[in-house]
Amino acid sequence: MPPPLLSRTLDPILGVFTGFLAYYLYESHPRTAMPEELKLKSLLKWKYTKWQKEREQKLLRSGDDVVDWQAIAASVEAEAKAESRR
Repeated sequence: MPPPLLSRTLDPILGVFTGFLAYYLYESHPRTAMPEELKLKSLLKWKYTKWQKEREQKLLRSGDDVVDWQAIAASVEAEAKAESRR
């Protein structure tokens, strides 16, 4: 294994920082200008809104499985009272 350039901790941090900087320069440089809909920020927004819609639909479909928490709490309290009387 080759020796670390700066340190075992700083090398990976420097590598990640360099990667982020390179990608930022790739997206923002006028020579390699990408259309706005293909930039990372707009793609992340699209993916997040798609995920939100899917999650909302999933929650609406699973709305039939409504749990009555008050009834469950009342039954637990009744069981606790019954056990304390013993």
